[in-house]
Amino acid sequence: MVSDLPAFDPHFLDLDGVRLHYLDEGAGDPVVMVHGNPTWSFFYRNLVDSLRTSYRTIVPDHIGCGLSDKPDDSRYPYTLDRRARDLEALLDHLGLVENLTLVMHDWGGMIGMLFASRHPGRIKRLVILNTGAFRLPAAKPLPRSIALIRNTPLGPFLVRGLNAFCLGALATCVRKTLPPDVRRGYLAPYDSWANRIAVLRFIQTIPLKPGDDGYDLVTGVEEGLQRFRHLPMLICWGMRDFVFDRHFLEEWERHFPEAEVHRFPEAGHYVLEDAGAEILPLIEGFLAAHPLEASAR
Repeated sequence: MVSDLPAFDPHFLDLDGVRLHYLDEGAGDPVVMVHGNPTWSFFYRNLVDSLRTSYRTIVPDHIGCGLSDKPDDSRYPYTLDRRARDLEALLDHLGLVENLTLVMHDWGGMIGMLFASRHPGRIKRLVILNTGAFRLPAAKPLPRSIALIRNTPLGPFLVRGLNAFCLGALATCVRKTLPPDVRRGYLAPYDSWANRIAVLRFIQTIPLKPGDDGYDLVTGVEEGLQRFRHLPMLICWGMRDFVFDRHFLEEWERHFPEAEVHRFPEAGHYVLEDAGAEILPLIEGFLAAHPLEASAR
């Protein structure tokens, strides 16, 4: 599908009749990378390449994303709960039931931390990249562009018909100019109305108030974050993110005052694209500084 992908071998897991694609590169302590919307495992390609000589890197494509199947609603429930259960099923299938490091971006934070809240003993280190694991901060309004898609009948036409969200992300979530092959890599899985279903469902299922699907799950994760305060945490944050902005960063810092925090003033939401040259060695150094034997004590 994407001629410009790094040379990673594809792997697939059948989940009730739909195929989940994932990367499984390297050997050693497992580092699990959870992507958001509208990205896929491609977002982590350079981090995988950087870490796979020392760690086992696992990167799933959520159902509807990347190289995974893109079923319609009759075959798959596009819910937060199911996303976390998919991640659990993959890690159980791989026998990875302990000593996990989670790297999370965008929706990956909520999915990853919901999984973590159900299996706190498996998690040993956390790497946070412009994401959330709590309700929308009180001081943060939902951006108008997101609200337009989430709350109006124009959403399906804009996202599935015009591909406005994927194209818009490349225009607004990255501050530097991406090479053509990288742009193609981000867009390639979402090349038709049918293949953009997950992009839309992620937006439509943002839980904002009681009664929204997933709201109770998000609330429960937020209320249980203190269970992870003892874990080593690295936060790398693009400060020019118009969605996951300083309000989200401040919320992470409130919950995790001892976290190692690095701000990148000129980086946007796709922080690994804008500041990857600085972030990759930070992640490598963080993992080396917190070996699992030390973090497990």
